[in-house]
Amino acid sequence: MKKYTYSAKRSDNKENWCVIDAKDKVLGRVASEVAARIRGKHNPLFTPHVDTGDWVIVLNADKVKLTGNKWTQKTYYRHTGYMGGIRATTAKELLEKKPEELVKKAVRGMLPKNRLGRKLNTKLFVYAGEDHPHAAQKPEVVKI
Repeated sequence: MKKYTYSAKRSDNKENWCVIDAKDKVLGRVASEVAARIRGKHNPLFTPHVDTGDWVIVLNADKVKLTGNKWTQKTYYRHTGYMGGIRATTAKELLEKKPEELVKKAVRGMLPKNRLGRKLNTKLFVYAGEDHPHAAQKPEVVKI
């Protein structure tokens, strides 16, 4: 009998869809669960260099929580491309303007920083409200 480690192929993955409700949940806890689902770590076929994850829909991104003073102290930076063009946005400002981006940035930071991570990032859909246009995919509700 051969004894070897099984390495999953891309075609082995079923690609399920799941819905996660972020209402009154801490941002980091939601993001870590979403990143693990997208990466496929819940799956027994998990292989680090292969996309074995699920498609994830996050609802109620505008009702997510942050602990402590992170609403004012957590800052996101971007650069305009011009000299001295660094711009800073706090978590509270980002939640008011684009609540979906707050969750997307948290999940993106927990995915690999390579080609695979960029591919996995396309499997995330975040919505500020309760509704989503992915009913045809028959997503299953995941409790966190």
